[in-house]
Amino acid sequence: MSTREKEPLFSAKNLKLFTTPLGRDNPITVQVLGICSALAVTVKLEPAIVMALSVTIVTAVSNLVIAAMRKSIPDRIRIIVQLVVIATMVILVDQFLKAFAFDVSKQLSVFVGLIITNCILMGRLEAFAMANKPWPSFIDGLGNGAGYGFILIVVAFFRELLGSGTIYGYPVLAKLGIYTSGYENNGMMILPPMALISVGVIIWIQRSRDRSLIEKK
Repeated sequence: MSTREKEPLFSAKNLKLFTTPLGRDNPITVQVLGICSALAVTVKLEPAIVMALSVTIVTAVSNLVIAAMRKSIPDRIRIIVQLVVIATMVILVDQFLKAFAFDVSKQLSVFVGLIITNCILMGRLEAFAMANKPWPSFIDGLGNGAGYGFILIVVAFFRELLGSGTIYGYPVLAKLGIYTSGYENNGMMILPPMALISVGVIIWIQRSRDRSLIEKK
């Protein structure tokens, strides 16, 4: 048995696959993928969390399936096969949300279905799953989904807090008595441009702290 076959499931290499997309190779702030979701689902924290979980599940499982099938997929139709796998996962997630979280499903509207077009998914399938074994591909999918979801949740946290005065629907600012000091909810925070501005601020902070991200460009 080769050294590679004996590699533990949670080896340092696999751990790096998971942690790198959370920071130095984040799909949104470094690879600049999946930006459109930030416009649509980050006004409130709840739909942002659900979208983050949905994309993570779809990316991880799609990576796993494609990696398991990679040697039997004809090169000419690999994109079609990848899309079928992604679409199947998205439909399952969408139906699950409609069955068990209908209110959130209505808030997300068509954006769950549009996970199919999220460039993070196709990027990971083409760049990683088609060339690696199922377990590392699954970890890679989890990491990239988590990295994507982390940015969505951070953006949604500040947009809901400053724009609506709530966190997950709980009236935080009112309970803290912030309004008595003269603060009013910032309506700009719930407008689509503030999602991109918020992501831009996160990108600026990250690249200010890690100069190597600028040098790579």
